[in-house]
Formats: sequence, C-alpha cells, structure tokens
Amino acid sequence: MTRLALPLDGITVVDFTQVFMGPSCTQLLGDFGADVIKVERPGVGDSSRNSYPDKDGQDNPIFQSINRNKRGLSIDTKSEEGREVLRRIIADADVVVSNFRAGVMERMGFGYEELRETNQRLVWASGTGFGTEGPYASLGGQDVINQAYSGVMWRRSGTDDPLSIYPTTLCDYTTGMHLFQGILLALRAREATGDGQKVEVTMYDSMLHMQMQEACMQLNRGYEVNWGRMPLSAVFATTDGAVCMVGGFTPDPLTHISRALEFDENLTDRPEFATFDDQMTNRIQLHEVLAAQVATNTTAHWTARLEAEGVLNAPVRSLAETLDDAQTAANGMIVEAEHPTAGRFRMLDAPIHLSNTPATVRRVAPRLGEHNVEVLRDNGFDDDAITKLQELGVLR
Repeated sequence: MTRLALPLDGITVVDFTQVFMGPSCTQLLGDFGADVIKVERPGVGDSSRNSYPDKDGQDNPIFQSINRNKRGLSIDTKSEEGREVLRRIIADADVVVSNFRAGVMERMGFGYEELRETNQRLVWASGTGFGTEGPYASLGGQDVINQAYSGVMWRRSGTDDPLSIYPTTLCDYTTGMHLFQGILLALRAREATGDGQKVEVTMYDSMLHMQMQEACMQLNRGYEVNWGRMPLSAVFATTDGAVCMVGGFTPDPLTHISRALEFDENLTDRPEFATFDDQMTNRIQLHEVLAAQVATNTTAHWTARLEAEGVLNAPVRSLAETLDDAQTAANGMIVEAEHPTAGRFRMLDAPIHLSNTPATVRRVAPRLGEHNVEVLRDNGFDDDAITKLQELGVLR
C-alpha cells in the first residue's frame, strides 16, 4: 500500500534550535514529514548532546528523544563561508527556527528582514525566554527561571508547601508546542497570501497563557483561584503508595467520598464540612480526616471504591510504571528505532494521532555532522565546493 503524503511533505526547515524547547517543536515538524536540517556547532553540537553524562556520549537518550527525523549539518556559523552556505540553503527553505536569546539571529546575519530579502515566502520562527522588548528581553530563556518569573512556581497546593522546581520541563515543552502551532498557522496563511511572516513565542507568555483561568479571575475579581487548594482534591498516602482524588462535578461529592472511604457517617453532616464554603474554610481539618482513613488500606482498594462511587481518582505512579502501562501501549506511545552507533532506542511517539497521515519515525537523531555532504549536494554544491569547505574547516 502506497503511503499517503504526510502533512508537511515538501516543507524544508532549517533548524538552529538546541536544548529542548526548539528541538521538541522541530522534531514534531519532522515527524509529520518536514525535511528538517539541524544546524550544529562543529565538534560540540547541540547543548543537549552533552547535558547529561551517558555511555553513548553525544548520541545519548536526551538528545535522541527530541532530534529524530532530522538531517545533521555541522557548520561553522562564525565564518563568512559558513554563513554564506546557510544563506544559500535558506533561500530555498520554507521555515527557519531558532530559540536563541533575542537578537542573536540578527547578529549572526540571519534576522527576519535580512533573510526575507532573498526569500519572501520564508516563515521565520523564534522562541525566546521573554521576547524582544521589555526589561527582561536580554535575559536567558530557561525553563526553571520562567517557572519563577511567571507565577507558576509561586502557586502551590498548600500554603505551607515549600517553593520548589517542577521537575519536568513544563515551560520548554509548552513553548515548543506554541512554536509548532505558530509555524503551522504561518504556513497556512502563506497558502493564501504567498508571503511568509515572523512567528514569535516566549516562555513567559506561554506560562502566563497556561494560567488563563486564574489570571482572568485575578484581573477581574482580585483574588487567586488555585485548583490545587480545592477542598476535595488532594493526594493521600495509602498502605502501599498513594491515591490522587478529585472530588467534584457532582452536586454533593463529599457524600460519595464518605461512602467510598467507608466512613460510618456522611461527612457533610458535620457542621464544619456541611457546605463547599465550610469545606474550603476547614480544608486542612477535612484533609486530616480523609488522610487518616485512606492510610488504613491499599491503593488498589481505595481506587476501586472511589471508582464505584464515581469519584475521579488515580493511583500515583512513577514514570517507569506509566511507561509499562497497558494504556501507554494501547495508545502506541512508544516507538523503537535503530541508531548506527548507539544501538536500539525506545522513545515516545508523537502525541497527535492522525488516522490517514500519522507521524512516522523515518530516521533517528543524526550524529554530529552526519549529513553534511548530503545536505550540501541537495542544495546545489558540487564536490569541489564541498571539499574546499571541508579544507577550510567550515564543515566538520
């Protein structure tokens, strides 16, 4: 059976991104058919090649996880010869993506206005920490830093909970997905106008936008909504783990919880828990009562009881347990591929499932400079020109 064209077949992306935010975006473009040319520094490459000690060195799982379906071009962008090579490639490309600090692409000679002079159809996409203007424009865009600046780190479930770093790269991933969406929107607009445009996203804006409900309440009512501080939403320890419970979406959720947790009474009969406002006021006391009961039995016991009463709940699992879960398999979220030096790799598949043109893994993440010659030949450089660039140290 002939494979249908993927949605982004025929789209060429020149990818200057590194670490996580940008590469997660460009990998998804590649998963759905784009020809992604990953530009890296000779000898060093993307920072994620060296961010975590691993036996496979520069081809470690961190790098592999976000750089499949790309061709690797290792080129010296500090040399005029290297920049000229890239300008020639970009002249026929559809998208240029970067996630440097504001102004870096312009200083390299790859700013939007300059590249647009030779490629009016170019979509120029940039992800930064804070944007190109304002008091924080010169600051580095790092995930944890933006957790702090955006208010996300400040908002905790318990008022006495210590301030802490969210251990998954929430800001990077969210901003990468907004960058992906912006590129698709610009490509769609180009179909109508023939013109490319500039796409800009920031980690700061992405984190603010994630809090749209809370921000709207703060702006218009002057107080904070904190979904982690709802009276019937909490995580409680069991005899062998923990269970997460969300009591809501029914007229009287505490009645259902009282039955599920095998209390001798309906907790709503207590005056201190009678109404939602009472439960909010006495939230800490209510959680102490619920925690003491949950601690008497296993996670499996309580999840089954809560499920039978229609109370939303889940066992608290480790990442290893989730990766081994039957639902993960049913959703086809783990794919395998063979790397020529690092061997067999398992990694997560794209989370967007299309029935006719699904994401594909056509190539593993490139070795540093793996496709130097191939990419240049595809862009009109003959062997003599390539050899000269190699002799000059531009290609390494």
